[in-house]
Amino acid sequence: MAASYLITGGAGFLGINLCRYLLARGARVRSLDIAAFQYPERARVEVIDGDVRDAATVERAMADVDIVVHAAAALPLAAPAEIFSTAVEGTALLLKAAAAQGVRHFIFISSTAVYGIPDHHPLLESDRLQGVGPYGESKIQAEALCSSARASGLCVTILRPKSFVGPERLGAFELLYSWAYAGRNFPVLGSGNNRYQLLDVEDLCGAIELCASAAPERANDTFNVGAADFGTMRENFQAVLDRAGHGAHVVALPARPAILLLQLAEALHLSPLYRWIYATASQESFVSISRIEARLGFRPRHSNREALIRNYDWYVAHRHELGTTTGTTHRVPWKKGVLSVVEHLF
Repeated sequence: MAASYLITGGAGFLGINLCRYLLARGARVRSLDIAAFQYPERARVEVIDGDVRDAATVERAMADVDIVVHAAAALPLAAPAEIFSTAVEGTALLLKAAAAQGVRHFIFISSTAVYGIPDHHPLLESDRLQGVGPYGESKIQAEALCSSARASGLCVTILRPKSFVGPERLGAFELLYSWAYAGRNFPVLGSGNNRYQLLDVEDLCGAIELCASAAPERANDTFNVGAADFGTMRENFQAVLDRAGHGAHVVALPARPAILLLQLAEALHLSPLYRWIYATASQESFVSISRIEARLGFRPRHSNREALIRNYDWYVAHRHELGTTTGTTHRVPWKKGVLSVVEHLF
């Protein structure tokens, strides 16, 4: 019989891509999300509209499930109380219900934000955790809950993916895509020659499936996930500008003054870019994926450039559907604030 999955955050960017990935491989899929599941796949997915912070809803969603993929999260632009309650309280309820109902495998989608602003590369799973802001801190607390559940006998995989892109992804990346589409140059902080690793969402879905199908003694661990071929920030962004075909170029900005201005704009609520984005954008940023490669046979298919171009092509095909709606999730553009003025300088 095909495995049955519960995907929390199933209506989100990762959620819908994972639903599609698993459905294509014959799995039975249930989604739990506070957001409406408004996709053509709804007829093939058991949809539960609800909150991971509600015990009764979580208990109902967990019934007769083999594998839980906990991807629900309040993203960094949300209020701190929302971030912590979703990540910490929600994870605690899900782990408790999974243990009570005999779930075979629990997969928690964490983030490389748990490493904070690092002073060395590549980052290893054993490195010190020092989250920046409520989002990174909440992921560390949620990971601690997962580790406790693992010690109590539940098979728990913690995945720490780099920022992932692909169909349906907007958020901060929509800035790059909209500027490229309009034929504008695009700025980077510093020279842009820093290596910066991303991840294609299809490769993340593949990593999740590898974890779900692996023997507990191999999967009951923590793994970084990222692209194997990632290049520099300049190379990544220039690939999108080249795809747009307007002859635009990446423009280097002095990092220190630009960061100070972005810090001020964030404090005044005039920019959607938060500290972890602008503080790491001019730095090297990549993790080792050797553990998941050796333990589970993970082989990412897409480079950074391929992942960004796949996402840009989706954006071009669907931009007429986006309207003027903005928000704080990966599936809608973020309110640009002062950046809507700045873009005209490029």
